[in-house]
Amino acid sequence: MDLMEKLVSLCKRRGFIFPSSEIYGGLNGCWDYGPLGVELKRNIKNVWWHDMVVGHDDLAVLPGAPSPYSMVGLDCSILMNPRVWEASGHVGGFSDPMIDCTESKKRYRADQLVVLALDVKEGPMVAFAEGDDEAQKGAEKRLAKLLKTKAPLEGLQIVPLLDVGKENFEKVVGPDVAKPGTLTEPRAFNLMFKTHVGALEDSSSVAYLRPETAQGIFVNFKNVCDTARVRIPFGIAQIGKSFRNEINPRNFTFRSREFEQMEIEFFCTAENADQWYEHWRERRYKWYVDLGLKSERLILREHCADELAHYASGCADVEYEFPFGVSELEGIANRTDFDLKQHMEYSGRDLQFFDDQIADKEKRRFVPYVIEPSAGADRATLAFLCEAYTEDEIGGEKRTVMKFHPKLAPIKVAVLPLVKKDGMPEKAAEIYRRLRKRWSVFFDDKGAIGRRYRRQDEAGTPFCVTIDGQTLDDGTVTLRDRDSTEQTRVAVDELEAQVAERINA
Repeated sequence: MDLMEKLVSLCKRRGFIFPSSEIYGGLNGCWDYGPLGVELKRNIKNVWWHDMVVGHDDLAVLPGAPSPYSMVGLDCSILMNPRVWEASGHVGGFSDPMIDCTESKKRYRADQLVVLALDVKEGPMVAFAEGDDEAQKGAEKRLAKLLKTKAPLEGLQIVPLLDVGKENFEKVVGPDVAKPGTLTEPRAFNLMFKTHVGALEDSSSVAYLRPETAQGIFVNFKNVCDTARVRIPFGIAQIGKSFRNEINPRNFTFRSREFEQMEIEFFCTAENADQWYEHWRERRYKWYVDLGLKSERLILREHCADELAHYASGCADVEYEFPFGVSELEGIANRTDFDLKQHMEYSGRDLQFFDDQIADKEKRRFVPYVIEPSAGADRATLAFLCEAYTEDEIGGEKRTVMKFHPKLAPIKVAVLPLVKKDGMPEKAAEIYRRLRKRWSVFFDDKGAIGRRYRRQDEAGTPFCVTIDGQTLDDGTVTLRDRDSTEQTRVAVDELEAQVAERINA
């Protein structure tokens, strides 16, 4: 069993993540967060909000920042006027090239398929999902069968399906069939979920579930400037749900149809945009490292010129090495002044910023540049799950432990009376109620103490407090560290301070 299979099994068994509507067979690309999962994801969002918004001091220059700046937040509607998506380009251009298989009745992203062949011009060719090692091995076996050979195939070519040419599709064997010629020509497929607002279902009532949170920030730019007394440079942050009609959801929760974003639109002057882009690129990368993602698995990749969107002057991805391959966690882009200008054109409203406090300069109106750090809350959660999953051995006994950073751990402390007698449960309950006022705490008095430790290890609980006979004699408890399993005696009166210090270390 590989790491991803073990992780998916643990997530189901321990209550991190469940398949959505499982009792009815589920729905592909949709997931439910269980009792532990919802706490983990909420902690990630809370830490992000604190570090990026609430904990920000606009009177000081943060390390690496060109100047002081402020941050505010928004929570925009999922449903918006459809003209928003016309202005942003999503209605006309938010589509992927799709291919159908006439035999298997499955649909694929054409740009995510590659073909395996000895000679692309002559064929035959076998298609499979790019980056899927198991699918590639299967494609090699199918190709050998088509060529009627048992000898190892040498000189194999792997070519993107879209480079094969439509005239050669008749030689291609689809990913889930045995004969060639079943794949249709590519066609555009819009990824937005369409719905209707109101009683009538006609063209006048069409609306869309938002495919991103950014546009809500752009259309509220003037509202924020008029009410929050912000000055350039400043950022607007938002955490919220987005929806994309992914044809081929895959890799557990990594690519799903409903997901949550943690996004910032940072407004600055054109002359300082490059500096702010570098600041946010480095700051967002460091945030993941500080919370436990190992730097050797984390990649900050600058986009090549041919990867950039037509309006962007720079873009970098924070990527993580998942068990299924290296994939994007977050994108940081210099979007120039494209977005606000688009909405000015389509809405007819003036979205320029009026700066009347520039020292030694004339007052001016201008359209700000935008730096956009856009992170996926679900992808971050999956990365932290993958990073935390550890199998080790303690005293000759194998264990599975989730080594979350204490700030992210779903349960911070487990309170465990050693036995159910001699006043230990009562003292444990008293400590539990005290700690519960500050953190998520779990009370467990069932089973041997070793088994209870193992349960908390799998849940990722960083600290266990054991109440024993000595507690009643001298007022001390055992504080156990999850990662090292070291146990120290701590006075009950000092326990809260000790836990707080370790969580924030």
